[in-house]
Amino acid sequence: MSKRIILDLMNRKVKLALIKGWKMRCPACGVGLLFSSYLKVRENCPNCNVYFHHHRADDDPAYLTILVVGHLIAPTLLWIFTNYTPNPLIVASTFSIASVGLPLFLLPRLKGSIIGIQ
Repeated sequence: MSKRIILDLMNRKVKLALIKGWKMRCPACGVGLLFSSYLKVRENCPNCNVYFHHHRADDDPAYLTILVVGHLIAPTLLWIFTNYTPNPLIVASTFSIASVGLPLFLLPRLKGSIIGIQ
């Protein structure tokens, strides 16, 4: 890596790196794509050539996804049932879709944020 890229990586701000990771972009330049598929991290950035192969997000994105989805779905489900008493079949189907769709949306974004912090 060139000296300029190393200095850019050392002076990077965490909040900006988190935002770039949430957008699934390179934490260094913010232009190149971070993932080559749904969750597979690229070897390097196609724009600035920063290497990503050493980043290990491991279980952090999955844990954070479960934490966020659980804290959103459970109180909402309780609130709906206590205030409106809807048809259980409609609630089950709606919350099943939400319980699958929300993690599919959040998982790559949280993984990008974890990589941005690293």
